[in-house]
Amino acid sequence: MSEESGPVIDCRQVTRTYTEGPEKLTIFSDISLEVAAGETVAIVGSSGAGKTTLLNLLGGLDRPSSGQITICGEDIHRLSEAGRARFRNRHLGFVYQFHHLLPEFSALENVMMPCALGGMAVSNAREKAKELLSRVGLAERLAHKPGELSGGERQRVAIARALVNEPQCVLMDEPTGNLDEHTGEGVRELIESLRDQLGISFVMVTHDMRMARSLGRVLRLEQGRLIQEG
Repeated sequence: MSEESGPVIDCRQVTRTYTEGPEKLTIFSDISLEVAAGETVAIVGSSGAGKTTLLNLLGGLDRPSSGQITICGEDIHRLSEAGRARFRNRHLGFVYQFHHLLPEFSALENVMMPCALGGMAVSNAREKAKELLSRVGLAERLAHKPGELSGGERQRVAIARALVNEPQCVLMDEPTGNLDEHTGEGVRELIESLRDQLGISFVMVTHDMRMARSLGRVLRLEQGRLIQEG
């Protein structure tokens, strides 16, 4: 791994195309992006512009047609599928519009899950999960299952789960898209606080321009290009 002083994400001349029958569809072309440690970058754009596709490439969930994506000094697309899975679990966190919590498990157990997958001792995983749930304001909700939590609480559990392995970067796809304005503002404040306290980078796809502008740098994905917003 390279020095921590380098960019957490270094995306260079990345192109993603899909082939549909005889036609080749270009989602975006020659995109470059750097994200520094502790920086929040919001990616905005119209539906179908390729924002989620870009996020999936940055997370190693999809492969670019050309170009290079380096996360924490590692060219993730040179790793095997199993290697990418291990890398994601250690260095990246993911938060989606729909929380994807496991309904049969408590908030505490959901947050412990990435630690268990990484081989951490159960007692250590439990303590880390408790600490994070307390940090996101859910110390009294550890035993509650997702169906017993509000939408905002479920999203806070999802954020705690994304942070439990102390990733360098968290990738977020419409983290407030399924929440009302007041609850979404609470999540925005939480993200800002966690970024400032923990030094974690966040890359976020969002339609919420107020949230995007308040948190950091805003880039617009438009006609296959990534453009800095003024």
